[in-house]
Amino acid sequence: MKNLKAFIVFIIAAAVFSACADPNTVLDENKAIPNHNWAYTDPLKYEVKIDDAAPLYNIYLNLRVTGNYKYSNIFIIFRRAGHGKKAQSTRYEFKLAKPDGEWLGAGSGNLYSYRFVLRKGYKFPEKGVYHIEIEQNMRDNPLREVSDAGLCVEKAK
Repeated sequence: MKNLKAFIVFIIAAAVFSACADPNTVLDENKAIPNHNWAYTDPLKYEVKIDDAAPLYNIYLNLRVTGNYKYSNIFIIFRRAGHGKKAQSTRYEFKLAKPDGEWLGAGSGNLYSYRFVLRKGYKFPEKGVYHIEIEQNMRDNPLREVSDAGLCVEKAK
C-alpha cells in the first residue's frame, strides 16, 4: 500500500511538471560561469536539435550579472554552424544599465537577469543538429561578475 501511494504521488508530480513545459521550447539552458569570471577563451557551447525546419524560431541570450559588474553593456559573439556549412558569427552589444547606473534587468538580491534577442523569426535551413557558441567579447579577460549565461531557442508564436 505504501508503494502504491508513492507511485501515485510520483505520477501526479510527473504530470504537473510535464504540463508546465512549453512545447514550443526547443532548448532553454543556462550555464554557471565559474567564480563569476567569464574568459573569452571559454565560450558557452550548445547543441540544438531541430526536428522541424518549417517553422520560424526565436533565439535568445539569457544573462545574469551581479550588482558589482562594472560596465553598463556587454559585447557578445554569437556563432552558429550546422550541416557542414561554414560557421557564421555575429557580434552584439547589449545595454545592461542606464547612463545613471540603474540596472535595466530584473533584479533579485544582487543579481540582475536579462533576456536578449539574438535572432527573431529565424529559419533553420533544414532539420538536424546545430552547434551554437556564445562568447563574451569585452576587453577584460576574464570578464568579472557574470553569474551565468545561456541560450533559449523556441518556435516563434
